[in-house]
Amino acid sequence: MALAVDLVNSKPVTVEELVRRCTDAGLVVDQPVEAEDLDRTLALLRDWERVVDADEPSRVELVNRRLAEAAAYPRLTDHAGDGWHLHYRDDEASFVEMLNSVIFVGTALHLVGRGMHRLGRCGLDECDRVYADTSRGGRQRYCSPRCANRDAVRRHRTRSRPRP
Repeated sequence: MALAVDLVNSKPVTVEELVRRCTDAGLVVDQPVEAEDLDRTLALLRDWERVVDADEPSRVELVNRRLAEAAAYPRLTDHAGDGWHLHYRDDEASFVEMLNSVIFVGTALHLVGRGMHRLGRCGLDECDRVYADTSRGGRQRYCSPRCANRDAVRRHRTRSRPRP
């Protein structure tokens, strides 16, 4: 989920950047990544943004559609020798198919585990960044403490102005 948020909020512009950011997030990229994979990844991210912006029924439909594309039985693997984990994709999946599985299975797990409302856009009017709410209380409305503080200062100044 964090990878999807990161990639949407700051879209990669080169294949090298895309691969680096995926590996920095802990993904093992052991398949070739070509120039067209960057375009396909950007299209995948646009689809994921539709999930962020959708109401609950549409959100479910969009996620389920992408999960169907990633359909593979879950299985334990230690393919990279770094410990056992679950894969929700075929071993022969392309880079973008792998990203589809990681992003949309992660999204589904986040939404059912934390709540369908815990994915959104920043509440600051001039910011359109995405967040995945992992807060304890489930009331996150901003993408960052910086945006939350800016909005709080703005609200305070509005209340503190002398009224004519």
